[in-house]
Amino acid sequence: MSTIWVVLIALAALLVGLVGGFFIARKTMVSYMKKNPPINEQMLRVMMSQMGQNPSQKKINQMMKAMQKEQGKK
Repeated sequence: MSTIWVVLIALAALLVGLVGGFFIARKTMVSYMKKNPPINEQMLRVMMSQMGQNPSQKKINQMMKAMQKEQGKK
């Protein structure tokens, strides 16, 4: 009878650890992505120049605001 309890407690602890770890990792990644966005102004300039466009600062600012607005929706 005591072996069954040990197994049940171990399984419950494993399940709680997995669920807790998932949510902690998710929160950490979301905060990291907010602090360090994947695309910055320099990357945007390079991408636009590779596409054959001559990016102005106004166009860069518009695209950055649009990307930040889209991130805020999620």
